[in-house]
Amino acid sequence: MAFDHTRRTMGADTEASRRGFLKGTGGIAMAAAAGGSIAFADRAPAGFVGSALAQTPAAADKGPKVLKMDGKAELTLLGDKPLVAETPAHLMDDEVTPTEKLFIRNNGNMPDAAALAADPKAWKIKIDGEVNAPMEIALGDLMAKFQPVTYRLMLECGGNGRSQFTPEARGNQWTTGGAGCPEWTGVRLGDVLKAAGLKSSAVYTAHYGADVHLSGDATKPTISRGVRLAKAMDEHTLIAFKLNGKDLPALHGGPVRLIVPGWAGSASHKWLTRIWIRDKEHDGPGMTGFSYRVPKTPPVPGGKVEEANMAVLEAMPVRSVITSPSHGTRLASGARKIEVRGQAWAGESAIRAVDVSIDYGATWIKAEVKAPANKYAWQRFVASVELPSAGYYEVWSRATDSAGVVQPFQAGNWNPQGYGANAVTRVAVLAQA
Repeated sequence: MAFDHTRRTMGADTEASRRGFLKGTGGIAMAAAAGGSIAFADRAPAGFVGSALAQTPAAADKGPKVLKMDGKAELTLLGDKPLVAETPAHLMDDEVTPTEKLFIRNNGNMPDAAALAADPKAWKIKIDGEVNAPMEIALGDLMAKFQPVTYRLMLECGGNGRSQFTPEARGNQWTTGGAGCPEWTGVRLGDVLKAAGLKSSAVYTAHYGADVHLSGDATKPTISRGVRLAKAMDEHTLIAFKLNGKDLPALHGGPVRLIVPGWAGSASHKWLTRIWIRDKEHDGPGMTGFSYRVPKTPPVPGGKVEEANMAVLEAMPVRSVITSPSHGTRLASGARKIEVRGQAWAGESAIRAVDVSIDYGATWIKAEVKAPANKYAWQRFVASVELPSAGYYEVWSRATDSAGVVQPFQAGNWNPQGYGANAVTRVAVLAQA
């Protein structure tokens, strides 16, 4: 589809938001950074810094740290205590995320190597609390007694996009690579909870794993999130033991973990050992204060936030990521056509539309959006864009979910821990004469 240069009418609020975003990003120097003239410069207000400047010489000298690990692609290393690594956007291009390209997010240290090397089918999971028949079941028995299912399901870190916030929020500075959509095989958590016999008082789950607290104190859980019972009973919420058709690797929570798709990944506990059914909202580590919680009422960015104004982070926001072209692409001399490709997803919702812009959001074209493989799977989008001339361009993508929620021009609802940032994706491209 060729780019439609006719300016579409935008609402006053949308246009004001766009220009506020552009004006708030700094001073104009993109031509020097990109090595060419700036296309649609008249639509970039004075003071705008393009995404090309994210790759300044100073930043390039430092460069992102690259994870070097057998069996993994070259992910971007964000931290090593605990291990945290995100997937560069160009490696998110597969419809099914390969295991080697899946991001890594640990909250503590991996369990004892000897425990992980033991017979996986002997690994035990306890179900207790507000149930009529508490159980402790070995993974082998779980696999034999309950029907296995396989789905493509989103897994996304709650802090994905955190680097978009201004002022900077605490935590690992994720760009957009804290997400993936591999194929998971497991049994439905709801089937297991039904077998345990839920009491009428059951309202919430609490998850525990064998990961070790960073302090080394075996009595401290690294994190213990939970979900409302309705989400636990969703047919897509799994106790998973296979990843992309193979036994779940230890690095990704094997031999068994939870997958709570569409919600913050911290609820999808790795190395699962216990699910405690509670009669109230869980209050374990990662459930109180500012941890995995967002403001009910948006605060002034950087200002004081009262704990009473915080609510548990649940479903993740609408997001799109351009996977091709990659950031910094230089087209061959004379080339003017770009095939834009990417992925989009939206927590509990589906994707209604993805739009692409090459003129700083002044005009947009609709991308073709593929239907999801199943609920909670990401959706591929593609668009063919014609560039009118040589020069520096920014390719933007903006997703709209089935509830009508649109990706914003800049991250909103700032919060101390930096959850929920989902600004439009921006990719720098240079078309050479």
